[in-house]
Amino acid sequence: MSTFGAYATPVLLLLASNVFMTFAWYGHLKYKASPLWIVVFASWGIAFFEYCLQVPANRLGHAVYSAPQLKGIQEILTLLVFAAFSAWYLGEPVKWNHVAAFALIVLAAFLLFLD
Repeated sequence: MSTFGAYATPVLLLLASNVFMTFAWYGHLKYKASPLWIVVFASWGIAFFEYCLQVPANRLGHAVYSAPQLKGIQEILTLLVFAAFSAWYLGEPVKWNHVAAFALIVLAAFLLFLD
């Protein structure tokens, strides 16, 4: 694998895993009439695919990133995916204070990459 691929592949896998994770954790909010046990099992089924992407992402990523850096990347991607999901799927627009809070979390994650 090329140097670029070694750095990019884990990020892309984490991005994809975050899409599944976000649907598993928050997708059921559109189906409040569904029994809780059904949405729990549906969420578990969706989360299976998240883990199928996240575990290899972390395994491959640990060759080029530290564990804290991987977690920081994960948090940044989680915020980006969630913001898009919240606006697109749930119809809850991202407000200025959400952006400000997310920016502070991104700044905190960025510090993980400094020596």
